[in-house]
Amino acid sequence: MVDHLANTEINSQRIAAVENCFGASGQPLAVPGRVLLGEGILTKECRKKPKPRIFFLFNDILVYGSIVINKRKYNSQHIIPLEDVTLETLPDTLQMKNRWMIKTSKKSFVVSAASLTERKEWISHLEECIRHLLTKTGRQPSTEHAAPWIPDKATDICMRCTQTKFSTLTRRHHCRKCGFVVCADCSRQRFLMPRLSPKPLRVCNLCYRQLLAEKKKEAEADRRQPESIRSDIPGYEPSSGDDSDKSDDDKADQWPADTEFYTSEVSWSSFHS
Repeated sequence: MVDHLANTEINSQRIAAVENCFGASGQPLAVPGRVLLGEGILTKECRKKPKPRIFFLFNDILVYGSIVINKRKYNSQHIIPLEDVTLETLPDTLQMKNRWMIKTSKKSFVVSAASLTERKEWISHLEECIRHLLTKTGRQPSTEHAAPWIPDKATDICMRCTQTKFSTLTRRHHCRKCGFVVCADCSRQRFLMPRLSPKPLRVCNLCYRQLLAEKKKEAEADRRQPESIRSDIPGYEPSSGDDSDKSDDDKADQWPADTEFYTSEVSWSSFHS
């Protein structure tokens, strides 16, 4: 069915509508063979607080962004290749229900749906697309995943030294390797992790020592055998906290505290059933 719909006028119109909603800030989404399968609003667990995000599922990528005006304007577009995605169902918490994690080699984060049924639909559609892509390309499922960032409010003290208490003057930082919330003294080191960024990233002291040990072991292995070559997944925004610590709380898309993100009009919408 996806192959049959790939070059139809209705599919082209739907993709064009998504591009228009993101405007000049978004990337072109229309490519040969790409089909828009559905959309919906999910709550993304960001660094500072959970926030509503619009998600679009294509047969080869997952696109999401911030909501300025629903159905009319979105920004902060992010594109994730589905062949790099692994899903993990998570238990409910007091604050969030119907949760699951979207894991990739460059970015991992938690989302939640309005209902258990909606979560099942999202996961079912995602898994079907991933399975079809891997079969088509002959790739194996990804086994390397970036650590999700633990939300700021999850802890009042550094998760490494357990001594430093966070305050207005004592900032929280995130280790890009483990995702822990740490103090400045416990995260002074930087380490180059090419899969995440071309620049050295902040890591906690423990991860820094582990990364150094791994680098030394890899260097010794490279001296003993030829270097293996692996093609990278197409690039996209790497940071697990990419859209979570921007100042969008002060923008026009700020949601009142009592706003209900979910109604019958904004649940999973499948275009092609």
